[in-house]
Amino acid sequence: MIKDPRISKFRKMLADAQNYEQWKAAALELDFLEGNAEWKEDFASDLYHYELIYDRLSNLKHYRQQNDFERLKRALREGLHHDLGNMGNPALYTRSRVGTKHLIEEYITQVCESLDYLCDHPVPGFPVYDKLQFFRDTLTSYGRPTLLLSGGAGLGMFHFGVIKALWEKGLLPQVIAGSSVGAIIAGILGVHTDAEIPEMLVPENHNLNAWKWRGLLSAIRGDGLMDQGTLKQCLRENIGEYTFEEAYQRTGRSINISVSPVQANQKARLLSGYTSPYLLVWSAALASAAVPGVFPPVTLMKKDLNGATLPYVPKLRFVDGSVVSDLPIDRLMHLYDVNFTIVSQTNPHVIPFLSDKGQDEKLSLMSLPGHLLKSEVLFHGQGVFDYLRKRVKPELLRQVSGQLHTIMAQRYSGDVTIAPDYSLRHYRHVLSNPSPEYVREMILQGERATWPKIAMIRSHARISKTLERCVRRLKQRNKRAVELKLVSSADSARP
Repeated sequence: MIKDPRISKFRKMLADAQNYEQWKAAALELDFLEGNAEWKEDFASDLYHYELIYDRLSNLKHYRQQNDFERLKRALREGLHHDLGNMGNPALYTRSRVGTKHLIEEYITQVCESLDYLCDHPVPGFPVYDKLQFFRDTLTSYGRPTLLLSGGAGLGMFHFGVIKALWEKGLLPQVIAGSSVGAIIAGILGVHTDAEIPEMLVPENHNLNAWKWRGLLSAIRGDGLMDQGTLKQCLRENIGEYTFEEAYQRTGRSINISVSPVQANQKARLLSGYTSPYLLVWSAALASAAVPGVFPPVTLMKKDLNGATLPYVPKLRFVDGSVVSDLPIDRLMHLYDVNFTIVSQTNPHVIPFLSDKGQDEKLSLMSLPGHLLKSEVLFHGQGVFDYLRKRVKPELLRQVSGQLHTIMAQRYSGDVTIAPDYSLRHYRHVLSNPSPEYVREMILQGERATWPKIAMIRSHARISKTLERCVRRLKQRNKRAVELKLVSSADSARP
């Protein structure tokens, strides 16, 4: 079979794309040349329940055309389910580079338009307060996405590219979690509004001097290889003096930061506006980035009633959150009704063990040995370190074994996992201050790794994002309605 020479041309354009529009144009051409455009137009497939999706789509269209608000309300309230008809099946997003079955895309569009229609149009017997409760309940039932940013030291600049790609497509989750360098970037993102994100993505707008070498003697004394004061100054300049509560009030983003306790009888904590509202975000990020041996443990800091800074639980100290809880997925599910996880994974010790950057890859005779080797290494590694952490005598070796067991036992991928392709030169930047040029390079790499995942993320996240926007609009209208009612009551009470 003769290969079309245009395919090589567009693949090169895909690899060299500087923005999503260039990438998408090349990807659409490849979809056409490789026969995937026809696949998207054909509704039928054994990969999802297309008859169910088609029926729901037809009903929503009919109710809107007839202005049948009651049936529309019922269809949205009880008919919206995450991954309806298996439309989130990863296999539906590997055939084509851009998008998936048109039926799925049309259904999601119709759902979002119906939600906006119900939110913004006057409905008899459906006042603003009741609408607000309806949309809140529907959002709780449906769930929402979250973005988790892993550790990886200087390699974590990749996270900024993932954030940029999601933000530009309107898919950046409201719930952000991070550990180690991911905690730092989650903190920076969490104090910036949507309007400020373009400025946030300019490297020259940040203090990039996080690392200052102190030496081996300092590490032996327990003060760390690196100067923690330099990192603290960097974080305070980049994040500011916001508490978790203040950051949420400013941006509407829920920041979540993982930290690990030094004490053996304490468990890992997820610091957030729910669990520690008065804690300073920079302090939590400093603790989460305190890699044992590189930085000393951290006493967390909070604001008191007068805005003064003082220790939070003075007798406890915390270190790198990536060691025990790199991706606190279960905790986020409980706190925020999370139903879909987007993971930006940059840990160099994790990347080699990811399957196709976290996605299910097709098993073949060629890939089977690699899968078996990875599974064997993880299985036997966990067993060895579990044995050592429980039975070995030297305390230092026991602690190290415990940390290694925890690292190997964790889950490091999400429903969508976005990861870089490392080369040897990347490892030079792990413990060095990044230059603006390096940050821009990693941002572009993060964008390029995210663009192929946009279709799947959109299918999972777009309905949740629409519900969140409806809730925000209705909260504003309800607030104005209450204020008008109070003014009217005051006027009528005057003689």
